Amino acid sequence: MTDAAVAEEQTQEDTTPPLWYFGLGRRKTAVARVRLKPSGSGEIQVNKKRNLDEFFARQQDRIHVLGPLHLTGARKKYDVFVTVRGGGVTGQAGAVRLGIARALIRAEPELYQQLKDEGMLTRDSREVERKKPGKKGARASFQFSKR
Repeated sequence: MTDAAVAEEQTQEDTTPPLWYFGLGRRKTAVARVRLKPSGSGEIQVNKKRNLDEFFARQQDRIHVLGPLHLTGARKKYDVFVTVRGGGVTGQAGAVRLGIARALIRAEPELYQQLKDEGMLTRDSREVERKKPGKKGARASFQFSKR
């Protein structure tokens, strides 16, 4: 095989679209690994078994998670498979949202500016502050008595 034939064969392999697009999202102590499959049915599966409505009971969390898909009009373009661990329900919803947005960027790079302008690519860096010794919580003290 000549060098030109090898180069042509490699470029043909590179043009096939990948089977999955990956994205990682974090919020508080929750971590979400998101995979997008370009199929078109719009199925969303969380932790291998449950659908989105079963996993996120509150509508507020479901709206938060679906934000990037609705904004870009990609709701029916991809099947979404999510593995999420740690944290609480709201933290997990925020992690899934960031993971979906990052995976969409990998699938369609031209969506970057649209998602960035809506703040969907910014990781929420707020964490719980640790409890301090001699205090009731992170900052709250016990009631002080003068007498």
